[in-house]
Amino acid sequence: MIILGIDPGLATTGYGVIKEEGEALESLGYGCIKTKAGVEKTRRYCEIFDGIMEIMREFKPDILAVESLFFNKNTKTALMVGASLGIIFLAAGKFGIPLVEYTPLQVKECLTGFGRAKKNQIREIVQIELELEKPPTPIDASDALAIALCHYHLDEMDE
Repeated sequence: MIILGIDPGLATTGYGVIKEEGEALESLGYGCIKTKAGVEKTRRYCEIFDGIMEIMREFKPDILAVESLFFNKNTKTALMVGASLGIIFLAAGKFGIPLVEYTPLQVKECLTGFGRAKKNQIREIVQIELELEKPPTPIDASDALAIALCHYHLDEMDE
């Protein structure tokens, strides 16, 4: 199974792709889709959509796992992340794959057993589980890999 994890955002959308083969897990790739401030928002959302579609064409994931919108004190930021989530839902629908959502708390609890774990702790777990030579960067890509790993572990428990 190939899992695409996405950490949504307007300026930076992180992605991470993992592949499960039996008991083995491997990272197929990770990175970020970046959009520039000052560019019309509609153009930026198109760039996110095009980037997600390109990643899905390249890696052919079986499922897309995304970090769901959490309560944010900054309404403007929450709305922009919510719009990015809508774009990601659209991309999954166009590509014809299921989409699952996990809260940041679920991801942290799943990987560390502690819902208030720090980003660096999550990054270290991702590095260890995927046997990466160095911690994945930038942090948005590391978060996306963590979301994919969360789905892997929770899906495994359901079986």
